[in-house]
Amino acid sequence: MSDCLFCKIVAGDIPAEKLYEDDNVIAFSDINAQAPLHALVIPKKHIATINDLQADDAELIGRMYLAAKQIAADAGYAEQGYRTVMNCGESAGQTVFHIHLHVLAGRDLAWPPG
Repeated sequence: MSDCLFCKIVAGDIPAEKLYEDDNVIAFSDINAQAPLHALVIPKKHIATINDLQADDAELIGRMYLAAKQIAADAGYAEQGYRTVMNCGESAGQTVFHIHLHVLAGRDLAWPPG
């Protein structure tokens, strides 16, 4: 989608601090980090919200979580622990309508989240 911020990052039109990339997903540092590690894992395929997922996207979502696991391990947080969060819709805090998985680590994370 030509007006999607994350699609522009995938296309290389907007720079990002890449932490991981494969054929299906890309991950980069969140510019508004809420923890020492705050990565966003996104599919290269544009999907606006969780509600827009189709059955054939199941493997892609799995790949996003495998990327999150790798990012946490590479940053040294796999054993200590990390949080993954995917928001769906404006009321849930989604501000960019291209699904993305937050990976947060490096500080104590309270529950329930804000």
